[in-house]
Amino acid sequence: MLSDVARVTLAGIRIFNGTAGLFAPSMLSTRLDVEEAAAPMAYPFRMFGIRTILIGVDLLSRDPDVRRHAVRQAPLIHASDTISAWAALQSGALPPKAAKTATTISAVNLALALLASRRA
Repeated sequence: MLSDVARVTLAGIRIFNGTAGLFAPSMLSTRLDVEEAAAPMAYPFRMFGIRTILIGVDLLSRDPDVRRHAVRQAPLIHASDTISAWAALQSGALPPKAAKTATTISAVNLALALLASRRA
């Protein structure tokens, strides 16, 4: 089903980005074009990296209750991420390219979360 494909895809994105944030925060800084802020960005990337990995793992859980909970929470999490990235673009908190990239990634994740939750 489309909802399962969306859930698994979202889990993969979360696990990849969370692992990168946890173990290679400078890679994410480069990807977002904020290398000059790489050192200060390492802490939040690592802090949110583990959260992101754990949510991704829950999306793949064999336990239907754990999986259902993760799917139900995903739209709220990704809507918040999308709004935060958009606000960073509007306020200039991130360089425009970085903020647009973060907003796009978060919006794609939100769309996947909404598709995944259609059956939850």
